[in-house]
Amino acid sequence: MKNCLECGDKILGREDKKFCSDGCRNNYNNRMNKDSTNIMRNINNKLRKNYRILSEINSEGKTKTTKAKLLTKGFSFDYFTNILITKTGNTYYFVYDQGYLLLDNDFYMLVKKD
Repeated sequence: MKNCLECGDKILGREDKKFCSDGCRNNYNNRMNKDSTNIMRNINNKLRKNYRILSEINSEGKTKTTKAKLLTKGFSFDYFTNILITKTGNTYYFVYDQGYLLLDNDFYMLVKKD
């Protein structure tokens, strides 16, 4: 008879079972994935915040704003989902379908991908 990987209790049932209950299985897997889950959760929270900020400012689908306004709202330029370089050499940074392009004098063009 085997013991539960989480609590050490004896396991009843199938021969290949590793845990005595769903609770122990969940606790074990949550503990094993904690570090990567925290990193992913933190990054996803930053992406979600950036997306909300871009969506709020760019409600029309295309607008201009300043770097200062983005920073005041808590935007982080380090977090985006993809980059699009146009044929003319412009570099757009996207958070999902919301994008921005650096213009002159710390202005940004905000766009929404269809």
